[in-house]
Amino acid sequence: MYTDVAPRLGGWQQTWRLAAAAALGILVWLAAGVLMPPGQAARTGSWYATGDPLFALGSLALLLWRRRFPFAVALTVAIASAASALATGAALLALTSIATRRRPAETGAVVLAYVVASTLAVRLYPVDSSDSPTWLHPLIPALTAGIAVAVGAAVGARRVEVRSLRERAESAEREQAARAAQVRALERNRIAREMHDVMAHRISLVVMQAGVLDHRADLTPEENRTLVRGIADGSRQALEELRDVLGVLRADPDSPASPQPSLDRIPELVEGARASGLDVTLTSTVTGTPPDAVGRTCYRVVQEGLTNATKHAPGADVRITIEGTAGGELRIGVRNSPAAVAHPVLLPASGFGLLGLDERVTLAGGELDHRPTSDDGYVLTAQLPWPHHPYEK
Repeated sequence: MYTDVAPRLGGWQQTWRLAAAAALGILVWLAAGVLMPPGQAARTGSWYATGDPLFALGSLALLLWRRRFPFAVALTVAIASAASALATGAALLALTSIATRRRPAETGAVVLAYVVASTLAVRLYPVDSSDSPTWLHPLIPALTAGIAVAVGAAVGARRVEVRSLRERAESAEREQAARAAQVRALERNRIAREMHDVMAHRISLVVMQAGVLDHRADLTPEENRTLVRGIADGSRQALEELRDVLGVLRADPDSPASPQPSLDRIPELVEGARASGLDVTLTSTVTGTPPDAVGRTCYRVVQEGLTNATKHAPGADVRITIEGTAGGELRIGVRNSPAAVAHPVLLPASGFGLLGLDERVTLAGGELDHRPTSDDGYVLTAQLPWPHHPYEK
């Protein structure tokens, strides 16, 4: 069973439907007047000329509410056609309209009322039918009712199909909007992760050096110049790296991307951390050159470890160990001692650095671990798979 809500009709759509029903009713009305015997025409002439048109006009007016009260209007008009040949077109339009709902019980009731009303209408306007069998009298209204029901069912099926297509289109638009929102969220997360990786380390060093200048009044002029030079260099490098990231985000996808930092740039990180006051020791026993993805992830692990040590343990001793070989694993460890500064400079923390790093290491097929040590220090370790490939595309 299907339940359809018929769409509202416009003024022109409503007009031509009622005009077609009126035209069909006029044909039936004129045919009844022509086929009536002269004696019967004299007896029913008054009703034929006044009552019949008034019933038909009322039926047509009642059809204006067939979308709001479909069953009641259709049944009323079908019954009214028993007293008005001119209302036959209105009854067939009401029957077509109720059939579009494709509810068998309602349609069957209206069809039965229409056939019975048409049979009774023959008594009102009798014609000479002595040569035709009796069963033929209800056959003609039954055939016309069947045609009306078939047309209505076809219109209803088409209406359901159009509605289904519209719902599919709306569903596809909603799914497309959801996918677009998901893509935007992923892109925002990627941009945020890249900005954190690029900027957090440099800015942390700059803030730490500026804090030392603010808290230490016993520095020599040479030490002051060294810190100021470190702040200037760190700020310049942060701007350059920010420009590189924004250039990648704005660049044409077909244009070549700028090279990403890898294992060979870790000594630069170490030198920058030393300039901020950390005592950093780097021990590397790496044999060969890892693939770009592995080297880049290793760089980010070391960078995050130094950034966290700069933020939370200024002046600490940091030990970085990197070891591995092709066909095995690349193991990275960043361990720092407790803070050596009595009043450390408080740096803002995003809280997403290690989360983003864990996601990056997981995507590379590795494992990440980070925990405090027994001496109030902190250790960050990662294991990355190093496939034994002679080259990487």
